Amino acid sequence: MAQTSILGRMGQLVRANINAILDSAEDPEKMLNQMVLDYTNNIGEAEEAVAQTIGNLRLLEDDAKEAKEAAAEWGAKAAAASRRADEFRTAGTTAEADKFDNLAKIALKRQITFEEQVKVFDEQIATQAVLVDKLKDGLNGMRTKREELVQKKDELIARSKMARAQAQVTETMKSVNVMDPTSEVSRFEEKVRHEEAKARGMAEVASSSLDAQFASLDDAADDLEVEARLAALKGGA
Repeated sequence: MAQTSILGRMGQLVRANINAILDSAEDPEKMLNQMVLDYTNNIGEAEEAVAQTIGNLRLLEDDAKEAKEAAAEWGAKAAAASRRADEFRTAGTTAEADKFDNLAKIALKRQITFEEQVKVFDEQIATQAVLVDKLKDGLNGMRTKREELVQKKDELIARSKMARAQAQVTETMKSVNVMDPTSEVSRFEEKVRHEEAKARGMAEVASSSLDAQFASLDDAADDLEVEARLAALKGGA
């Protein structure tokens, strides 16, 4: 039946491996949203099918009710005709009595016909009622599965966004590690140290030059002192 085939199709969708579907999807979020939309649309189709089945059941119930009423009505007519026949027979009017007995028989046949219809309707109603209960349970199960699918969709989308954000942070950190600014600072610091050392060397060189000049001044003073003393010695002689 159309109703059961729709529910079967829904069952296959529920049992589908969502992860496998998403692995082949270029846009998992779009795929999940489409799955929820498709599932919702299929639930709508299932609801229409179940409603039609319930409607058929109600029609059978109406037909069964009418058949029961008709059987009761013909039973009442048969009883009335039989009583009238008895009255005519008591009065000695055999022809009229036979006439009403025949009417009673006709009414009884109609009653039997409608009673047989009632039996058929009751069997159909019982079968249809079982089917309706199964379809209602299946439809409720589908609605529950849809809620689970929506929750799973929201969860997976959130996890996907978080994973992308984490991946982006990781890539950024890799770039930072590759272009480590501290290594550049260290190189600059080493350069400064060399410049400082060079400056100290130049200072020492300058200082050495001044010391030599002052040393030559001291030597000149010593020479003058020697000459003076030598002249004094000569003068004393």
